[in-house]
Amino acid sequence: MLATLAVVVYGLDLLTKTIVLRTLEGREPFVLIPDLLQFRVIFNAGAAFSIGTGMTIVFTIIASGVVVAILRTARNLRSLPWAVTLGLMLGGALGNLTDRLFRAPGGLQGHVVDFVEAFPGHFPVFNVADSAIVCGGILAVFLAWRGYQIDGTRDTGQNTTQNATESTAKSDAENGTESKSDG
Repeated sequence: MLATLAVVVYGLDLLTKTIVLRTLEGREPFVLIPDLLQFRVIFNAGAAFSIGTGMTIVFTIIASGVVVAILRTARNLRSLPWAVTLGLMLGGALGNLTDRLFRAPGGLQGHVVDFVEAFPGHFPVFNVADSAIVCGGILAVFLAWRGYQIDGTRDTGQNTTQNATESTAKSDAENGTESKSDG
């Protein structure tokens, strides 16, 4: 699932960027829904929200590290929700990394092609890869919050309470005292 979703996201990202560059580069924005959604080409040398524009090489290295980390984590993956999460993030990271490696002005200094502009003038311009990364990040936070583990297990917090109760009972037994229950 991780590999399939990563390939789909990566393919959609490359396809949409290719289409947009061929049809919109150097042209006025294509307004789909006035004041809500338009397509326009920008080349982003920074990260999300154009933060760190002069640090393209740093973001290239970070994106490479993210790809390696996801691939290493995939070896222990036994959870479908985490496979979806990491597939989205891997496909998005590879899409933007491809831009950084191969788009002008040169190796490790390339710019990411962004083209989707929601609420023009009020929200950053983004692309399919950015959307996948953000959705994957939101899913990761949700899964971690709900206790879902990469290995397919789920930490519900009950083991911690049960272990603490057992530890107290064991300690009381060793000390010759009796534990009282509120029940």
